[in-house]
Amino acid sequence: MFKEFKTFIMRGNVLDMAVGIIIGAAFGKIVTSFVTDVLTPVLSLGMGKVDFSNLFLVLNGDSYPTLDAAKAAGVATLNYGTFLNVVLDFVIVAFSIFLIIKAANKLKRAEEPAPVTTKECPECCSSIPMKARKCAHCGSAVAS
Repeated sequence: MFKEFKTFIMRGNVLDMAVGIIIGAAFGKIVTSFVTDVLTPVLSLGMGKVDFSNLFLVLNGDSYPTLDAAKAAGVATLNYGTFLNVVLDFVIVAFSIFLIIKAANKLKRAEEPAPVTTKECPECCSSIPMKARKCAHCGSAVAS
């Protein structure tokens, strides 16, 4: 059983997945810092301090000044403001990931095109090697 487990762990795809998870966690820290330290302060300048966490609906019909007061009373609440905050955070994080990936793609070197290794036979339009002097499909002579 240990031998099977060792074989399973040493497979390439398991190791690749582990590396992906570790790099993903590190990348998550970068994205979190970018959102918290760079993007959110800039957005808060333009939008003011946006906080929807105190938007809620009391399900029994009573009225409470804050969500904390309703929770302290033990009343069931529909916390749509907290949900809006989470959605807003998600949109900010998704946008920041988009910006980071876009910047990373600009830094990538353009890949060189693959060398041309085939040409087309002028008689039968088949694909033949560049060095061929005769078409393997129709037998006609091909100029080099």
